[in-house]
Amino acid sequence: MSLSQKVGGNEHLITLGPRALKTGIAVAISLYICAYFGLEPAIFAGVAAIFTIQPSIYRTWRQMLDQFITNSLGAIIAMFALIFIGNNPVIIGLILIIVILVCVKFKMETNVISLTMVTVLAIMSAPGNEDWLFALNRFLIILIGMVTGFTINLLILPPKFNTNYYQKSKDAFNKLSLLLRTAISNELTEKTFRENWDSLQKDLQKLEELYKMFDEERSKMSKVNRLNVREIVVFKQMLKTLQQGEKVLELIEEHYFQSKSNEDEDKLFDHYLEQLIKCHEYYLLKYEGKIKEGDIHTVTIHEEELKLFLDSLVDSYKNDSEQKVRILAVGFSIFEYAFQLQRLNHLLENYLRKETVSS
Repeated sequence: MSLSQKVGGNEHLITLGPRALKTGIAVAISLYICAYFGLEPAIFAGVAAIFTIQPSIYRTWRQMLDQFITNSLGAIIAMFALIFIGNNPVIIGLILIIVILVCVKFKMETNVISLTMVTVLAIMSAPGNEDWLFALNRFLIILIGMVTGFTINLLILPPKFNTNYYQKSKDAFNKLSLLLRTAISNELTEKTFRENWDSLQKDLQKLEELYKMFDEERSKMSKVNRLNVREIVVFKQMLKTLQQGEKVLELIEEHYFQSKSNEDEDKLFDHYLEQLIKCHEYYLLKYEGKIKEGDIHTVTIHEEELKLFLDSLVDSYKNDSEQKVRILAVGFSIFEYAFQLQRLNHLLENYLRKETVSS
């Protein structure tokens, strides 16, 4: 769902994602539930719902459990302080410090600690000498927000990582393709090269985080959110292949231009990098189902050619070991990139074959 708005004559696209939509729904429902049962102030339920919704079902569940534990503890400490000590600003500040230290001791995340602070403030903001029923009322309000947030995340547009993960993989590949294709020829300006490389590294970090969520969902929440294990294996290999491609880029930048390569070596490296990039692109298209079955123009990695490539580099190293040791390191990284691509193709074919049979 997208909204467009004009700012200063330029059109900017604002994307409303599923998580933002679910957060709004969870807050609204939390407020309605509190209003129905006459629980005030309902705003605390909305805050709890906001903190509870996470990118995955497992993380939302874990967040809710952690919040329940720390909020219960925070509520007990706050209630004790409210009844036996008081609630002047200094005492509230000291209680918050104590609760934060306890949460840190239990290695709770920032979001969990933040909501616990809200719970403590909600309980200790009593206008007069309130009893434990007041504290229980505030705790129930926050609990309603937590449970509502988890339920909404589970039932409405549950997180689907496949499309997002693959799209980010494609984005990362497009940047990697540009950088590798121009790495040897050194055609890009330094600014353009650095911007694209920094962006590629950020994309790879996001992919690692997404894969981690995949793995968590598979191992912890398989009964609630069923995931295709074979597809997860393919996604893991997609990430490893991209990471190895980025490693090639790093070694080219670090070693290749210090190796005093000649024109023939430049052409040789350019040729093999171009071939591997074509294979990488072909395998991604195969995953998308855009390649015809039995295509006679299948793009493959020829092991014999790679062996000849390495042999030529080794011969070059023998003739000038001091200068060519750097170029040999780059060559072996390219060989590893080819190996990861072959493995990606193998896993991809197994996955597609099983999908065809099951459908």
